[in-house]
Amino acid sequence: SKVLRKSEKDQLTIVAAGVTLHEALKAYDELLKSGITVRIIDLYSIAPIDVATLKQAAKATNNLVLTVEDHYLHGGLGDAVLSALSTEGVRLHKMGIQEIAHSGKQEQLLDHYGINARAIIEKAKQLV
Repeated sequence: SKVLRKSEKDQLTIVAAGVTLHEALKAYDELLKSGITVRIIDLYSIAPIDVATLKQAAKATNNLVLTVEDHYLHGGLGDAVLSALSTEGVRLHKMGIQEIAHSGKQEQLLDHYGINARAIIEKAKQLV
């Protein structure tokens, strides 16, 4: 894992990888304009998962974690993070695919499945 955005005042940790990482970084910029600071983690590997980085980030953001993935919610990145943090008292919220996936342009699919920057911004604002 790699922490890509971090400050001492972070209110939420966002964990993503691949295309959703790029959406999380877009969301970061917009959230910052709204006075919401978030920590962004690129979880480029779930086997092995970087438990130490995840625990440190969760602790620094009042145990509030949001995962975003372009994968089904069950058995993906969110579940891997949940398993890694299961003994930490973390409030984890997962964003991902909740129905049978369709084909289409990337931007349309990210919007359709609620995993684009706009959806991340909305969820982050709800959580903090």
